[in-house]
Amino acid sequence: MLSWDDFDKNEEIKKEEPVQNKVIEKSVIEKTESLNEEVEPVLSSEQNSSNREEKALHGLENLDTEAGLADLEGASGRVDVSEKMMINCRADVNQLVPFKYDWAWQKYLDGSANHWMPQEINMTADVALWKSNDGLTEDERRIVMRNLGFFSTADSLVANNIVLSVYKQITNPECRQYLLRQALEEAIHTHAYQYVIESLGMDEGEIFNMYKEVPSVARKAAWALPFTNSMADENFKTGTLEDDKTLLRNLIAFYCVLEGIFFYCGFTQILSMGNRNKMTGTAEQFQYILRDESMHVNFGIDMINQIKLENPQLWDEAMQEEAAEMILQGTALEIEYAKDTMPTGILGMNSDMMAEYLRFIANRRLTQIGLTEEFPNATNPFPWMSEIMDLRKEKNFFETRVIEYQTGGALSWD
Repeated sequence: MLSWDDFDKNEEIKKEEPVQNKVIEKSVIEKTESLNEEVEPVLSSEQNSSNREEKALHGLENLDTEAGLADLEGASGRVDVSEKMMINCRADVNQLVPFKYDWAWQKYLDGSANHWMPQEINMTADVALWKSNDGLTEDERRIVMRNLGFFSTADSLVANNIVLSVYKQITNPECRQYLLRQALEEAIHTHAYQYVIESLGMDEGEIFNMYKEVPSVARKAAWALPFTNSMADENFKTGTLEDDKTLLRNLIAFYCVLEGIFFYCGFTQILSMGNRNKMTGTAEQFQYILRDESMHVNFGIDMINQIKLENPQLWDEAMQEEAAEMILQGTALEIEYAKDTMPTGILGMNSDMMAEYLRFIANRRLTQIGLTEEFPNATNPFPWMSEIMDLRKEKNFFETRVIEYQTGGALSWD
């Protein structure tokens, strides 16, 4: 039986219950509101995403296929092989086939079949020889460093010229395909020089800046640069007599001179060193590079001659004289480089023999583009160079393929 005291206590409890319920109810409401706030942005984001998709699809409803193709001259129809030309072509450059120049496509296939990478070549013997106090003479060291200094920049100059200047002016798709392959090979060559420099532990800053600091190296680079610069303007476009000649000069400068003459002294020196069982890894790198470069030169000369054939007005007497002068200038600069790198006889050769060889090469470049020889009595004192260029890659790679590769910096020497 409850007493009045018990009754009063029960009443106090009843009065407290609504307060507690209200507190609980308020907490639930707050949590619900908070949850709603979290859900709303998600819903909003999903809604925005849906709106974006609708807008994107709506934008495709009125897509005009002709508008995109209008920038490509002649792109509205299928290409007839007779419409394809080296420059100033109105046929679609994106339609690779039918081929007009089978030689260009074959060179692309040959270049692809010759693919190689610098790390596949063992540099261990070179590192040991380079670090040995009596491994190489000072003259031999000069040759290695000068050539790495020139070539590490030269192949970049060639690659830049292809990508920034030549590619967009050549309007034949199979030739463009080869140019893309050549650009890759130039990158591999630059990689190869860097790989040799790193393996031997050379001062990279010294080697890569020779094209600015060593006169005989700098003069060759300085000679080549203006030909790229003349086409570097983004508004440059072939189509006029003078602009077409500018492109032709560029091709002669890079294919007949830079790759066709400037590379030969250095390659001969390094390959002669390899023939004497010195710097064999470096020589093997140069051998594969030279094979690539020989194909580049042949492709470039074919391209030059095709442009001349399709545009005979470009190959007037003044242009022929200018082309001959360019090749002779290149020969003179390379002879100057030979004298700088070989002040005395070395490796079974001297600067006079190299000058004779370069005149022999100059004659070939002149006749390859339809000009007369300048040095009719010049002979080749290094016939073994042709044998090296023709040597098949597969034989050497399977004999010397690297299984475990280390650069010079990773090796320890007593």
